Formats: sequence, C-alpha cells, structure tokens
Amino acid sequence: MRQDAWWQDAVFYQVYVRSFADSDGDGVGDLEGIHSRLGYLELLGVDALWLTPFYKSPMADHGYDIADPRDVDPMFGTLGDFDVLLTEAHKRNIKVTVDVVPNHTSNQHAWFKSAMAATPGSPERDRYIFRDGVGPKGEDPPNNWVSAFGGPAWTRVPDGQWYLHLFAPQQPDLNWTNPEVAADLERTLRFWLERGVDGFRIDVAHGMAKPPGLPDMDPRADALGPSHYYDPRWDHDGVHEIHQMIRKVLDEFPDAMAVGEIWVTDEERLSRYLRPDELHLAFNFRLVLTHFDADAMRTAIERSLAVPARTGAPATWTLGNHDVWRQVSRYGGGAVGVRRARAMALVELALPGAVYLYNGEELGLANVDIPVAEMADPRAKTSGAEFGRDVSRVPLPWEGDLPPFGFSRNPRTWLPMPAEWAGSTVEKQIEDEDSTLSLYRQAIELRKTHDAFGGDELEWYGAPAGCFAFRRKGGGLVCALNTSASPIALPPGEVLLSSSPLVDGKLPADAAAWLV
Repeated sequence: MRQDAWWQDAVFYQVYVRSFADSDGDGVGDLEGIHSRLGYLELLGVDALWLTPFYKSPMADHGYDIADPRDVDPMFGTLGDFDVLLTEAHKRNIKVTVDVVPNHTSNQHAWFKSAMAATPGSPERDRYIFRDGVGPKGEDPPNNWVSAFGGPAWTRVPDGQWYLHLFAPQQPDLNWTNPEVAADLERTLRFWLERGVDGFRIDVAHGMAKPPGLPDMDPRADALGPSHYYDPRWDHDGVHEIHQMIRKVLDEFPDAMAVGEIWVTDEERLSRYLRPDELHLAFNFRLVLTHFDADAMRTAIERSLAVPARTGAPATWTLGNHDVWRQVSRYGGGAVGVRRARAMALVELALPGAVYLYNGEELGLANVDIPVAEMADPRAKTSGAEFGRDVSRVPLPWEGDLPPFGFSRNPRTWLPMPAEWAGSTVEKQIEDEDSTLSLYRQAIELRKTHDAFGGDELEWYGAPAGCFAFRRKGGGLVCALNTSASPIALPPGEVLLSSSPLVDGKLPADAAAWLV
C-alpha cells in the first residue's frame, strides 16, 4: 500500500444524489445540482465525494436496481453532466468516487429480459440464479432464504422456475460462477475509471458469491446475525476471488481505490477483505451500531482498530448513511440528540484513518417522520414502515424560510421536507459560529492542517465513569468524551475545539473536546 495514498485519511462526503440539490425542478436531485453546490463542499473542506447510483434504472430501489451501469438515468442528467461534475470537482481538489452494485441488476436489465424470454437451462438464465422449486409440482422455493427486504428471497416465473433476489424482487442476483458476469463488471469499472473517477464504493461487497448447492440458512440467522447462526447468503469464501479481480483492474489506474460495504462483525473475517490484493478500505459500522455510552464507544473503537492492526489497511469511521437513522435521532432526538451528535462528530474526526460523512449530518439534521402514504422505500413497503429508510433521505435544506428551502424550485419534492428545518438551512448556519455546520468546518480544517493529528495508534487515559479520553501517539491530539450526566475536568492541555461550551473550564455532559 502506498504510504502517501490520498484515501488513507481522507474525509469522504456521501451525496445521496436524489436528495442533494435539484437543478431542473422535478423535485429530485441530480448531477447538475451537485455541480452547482461544489462551492459548498469546498467550503466544508471534504476531500472526496461518494455518489450514490445515478445510472439508468426503473428506480424500484432508487437506483440500486441498475438497468445499465454504464449510462446516466435521464432523471439525473447525462454522461456529459457527469463529466462536467467530475472535471469541476477535480479543479477544486475534490476526488469523486461512485457506487458499483455487483451483486444484482434490475429486472429491466437487458440480460434479465433475455433470461425471462429464454428457457430453463439456457445461457441467458445462467447469468442469474434460476432454480427449480421443491415439492411435487415445484411449488415451493428452492430453499428457505429470506430477502433483506422481508419475505422469501425467491420469485417464481411463469414457466415454474424460481430466481434468487437477496433484496427486492426487482433486483435479481447475478450468478458469479458465470465468467460473463465478471467480464461485464470489469467493463463497467474501466468505463468509469477511464472517464477519470477516483474510486468505487462496492455495494454489498460481502455478497455476490453463493455456496454450492445453496443450503438452507438457520432461520434464526436473519434476526440474530450470522456470527451466531448459519447464514450462507453472505460472506462466502468465494467472494474474495471477485475482489481480487476488481483489485487487478484498479491497480492499472494509479491512485484509484475501492471501499467495500461489508456487514461482517468478526474481525478475522473482515480482515480477509483487506488483504493486499483485495479492497483498499472496508466500511466499519461499529460506531453506527453503538449507543451513546463512553464504555461502549471505547470498545467499538478498540475493536475497529484491531482490523488495521491485522492488515495494515487504514481504519474507516462513519456515523451515518442513507440506510440508517440519522445520529441526532439515534442519540435521543431534540436538543439532547444534537449535542450528542456534535460530540460524536469530534470523536469520529479525531480518529486515525478515513472518515465518511453523510450529507446533512453537518447540519445536525434529524429523522423526518414520513407519512406512510408518502414513503418511497421498497423495504418499508415489504417489511413495514418502521424499517423504512426514507427518514434519513429527505432532501437537504439550503436557504429560505419555507420548503423546499432552495433544494428545488418545485414545492413538491420526492420526499416531503419539514417546515421546522427553517432554522437548520445552510444559509442560517454558515455564518453562525456556534452552528453544527461551523463545528464541522472547524473540525475538518484542524484535522487537515494541525500537526496533532499524526499517528495511527491511540493511548487511552484513565477517565471518570461515563467518559473516555484518548491521545493519538504520533501527533499528540487528545480527544475527550463525556457521556455522563455531570461536567468533568479535562486532561491537561490547550483546548482546540469543543462540541459544547465549557462550564467553568469543565467538559459538560453530552460533549467532546480536542486538546493538545
């Protein structure tokens, strides 16, 4: 691994394309909208963007059901729009990474349409996972696998066969034992790399490979996790050959990188994805899954750093994304949730490695209560509204006092925007030194310019109950977190930044501070 690789300690900013900025007034974000807001991203200070899928798609899963991975959906613009965005981002020294979805396609992909028109056993069907059912007339699915969106992972077609979809029925799984599948992904990777993209986020990077014979899963695994019960749907050893193929392509393009979405909690299993001939980075979701408690957070950080210790690859950190609740809501909501989210932002940005921010977290946004009738998430429709992801996907508020807050000139946005966001717009926060946006801007600037942020190892201080403090050994930065109910004395040193004002020189409850 190159010691000066740009991605080792980069601050990435996830743009959920549908919800960032709308340029054409249809109520849905697009590529030109992102281009129009590059100045904001430069001001925020991020190093790189991660764009969610903008490819041709019938939008059954908002772009993660891809009909053509080498073209732009008209909803988002054109290939020309993408090229302009990429060029202008690079002029501002902002890297651009994009999603690839190798586990499945849309059911409107040309391959799947051909498979549906073909007969069982045909080459067209072999690109996907078609099987005969069980029972006297094949009336039952081939095995007991369930979809991540709820219900069976199999759908029956008119001729009696069944096809596998680990997500929505409109997202049929590809057959990665078929060499055509690997060749097509290689074409996709080269298509975007040759246009100048700087890397990829690989969706469901622990999927793709399936075990021979497709054995049944332990029914308890879906609820309690594969670390406890047998779940053959994910993390099969064959997946590593796929990542080795991807890495060979990336190695032909200097500075290109890939990060995998890998929901694997066992450190040894996760480390396998970060071998020198596989992924550069792996998403680490431990902070997302940890409640606001200093002891729990310390454990999550220590376990997260065990993977870099095994592999030499940098750690990654994130507190949110388009699939989970926003941290303000996870940490209790209201003023308490905002204070805690601000504190955790300083913890995250103090840690060694790469950081992934999700658009809107820098504004301190919370979940939005979406009426069931207006929900768009297919997971909500199949698994119940309480599992819906729309709560964290509402468009961003830029300016003004009423929805749509400058996101669009269309008052009807693809998800409704709450009137109470009037005080949270970029316009309201940008000049307010105490705003959450200003906190993020200061923290990112310090992270990029202050010598205290050197070193990849942490040293832990003794701390009162409900608190922790760590120091980065190489540079000397100290980060203290107080999740207790009372103010605490800080370790000795000069305070660089705090998430809440100090109280008589002490760190208040639900707060964090940086010191040198």
